[in-house]
Amino acid sequence: MADTNVAPGLEGVAATHSSISHIDGAAGLLSYRGYAIDDLVTHSSFEEVALLLLDGELPNASDLEAFDQGLRSHRQVKYNVREIMKFMPVTGHPMDMLHCAVASLGMFYPQQELSDAERENTPHLDAMAMRIIARMPTIVAMWEQMRFGNDPIVPRTDLNHAANFLYMLSGREPNPELAKILDSCLILHAEHTINASTFSVLVTGSTLTNPYHVIGGAIGTLAGPLHGGANQKVVEMLEEIGSVARVATYLDAKMAHKEKIWGFGHRVYKTRDPRAAILKEMMEKLASNGQLRHSQLFEIAMEVEKLATERLGPKGIHANVDFYSGVLYHEMGIKADLFTPIFAMARSAGWLAHWREQLADNRIFRPTQVYNGASPRQYVAIDKRNQVQT
Repeated sequence: MADTNVAPGLEGVAATHSSISHIDGAAGLLSYRGYAIDDLVTHSSFEEVALLLLDGELPNASDLEAFDQGLRSHRQVKYNVREIMKFMPVTGHPMDMLHCAVASLGMFYPQQELSDAERENTPHLDAMAMRIIARMPTIVAMWEQMRFGNDPIVPRTDLNHAANFLYMLSGREPNPELAKILDSCLILHAEHTINASTFSVLVTGSTLTNPYHVIGGAIGTLAGPLHGGANQKVVEMLEEIGSVARVATYLDAKMAHKEKIWGFGHRVYKTRDPRAAILKEMMEKLASNGQLRHSQLFEIAMEVEKLATERLGPKGIHANVDFYSGVLYHEMGIKADLFTPIFAMARSAGWLAHWREQLADNRIFRPTQVYNGASPRQYVAIDKRNQVQT
């Protein structure tokens, strides 16, 4: 019998105050610091949005320039990190690599536990956050080269955050339109209130450990298929379906067995995820320009959304951000196992904003529990236990 004092998964339990982002699940709206997500995607850049999340206001031109230049100048990582990555198994998932590599940064760029004075040192915290945001794309792109036996591609300082990442993935001059689309994707993934990985940030950060441990914990949380790993599962699902003609049969079989349809449903949104709508529009633009690599996958995705919405929409289950982000990255030529690391690259901005907010009014997390174990009992020596058993 369920205990009414326990909320499994902490659903609906307010654990903190935050001014960073807001979701209206009934209306399907998302805002960062009060700015609607569609306005930010249309008018802003990832660099500006990251600074907005960290500092709370849209920056002026000089502050944005300084932050952007800081990101560009701190993209390089020490050769020791590359040496560690050399000994990782190339068959491992890139999220496992990212978890390990980011944790190692704390040793090469040491930051001790935060004292009360350091928690109030805004420039010091800003610098740490900026360096983590700058280096995560470098690590992901390095791995894409290294796991195929190639030397990492040196980052460029003349390209913005998104374009440089695309350049480092392939060594080719990035397509400006695809770079802009990736920039928009980074904005969409940058923040999303207190989800599982962000809650991990709050819990870990509340101990006053260094931010590398904080972000490492968040990466580990994001890696799960019920969180950031879902976008990779979406592409695997669409490839399994194989054709538009098989969509209805596939969905009906999944629903009959009460199995999950990847990319649908959300704990908060009771209507369509606004991020999914923006991503779908981007996909349609690529299709109209003839820039889709595998248009059949997009056609299957469109049919899945149509038929799944007919079947599940009345229950409040709609496409979420993972549904179209996986398809979009696939059409951009990005390997499926890099989808979640890209998610982590973007979400680092939101994670670090929550880390900063937690430090400003810190109290270590220490929830309680409802004990349902054995009643008090006496210890029995092992020889007597053996006698009872025989």
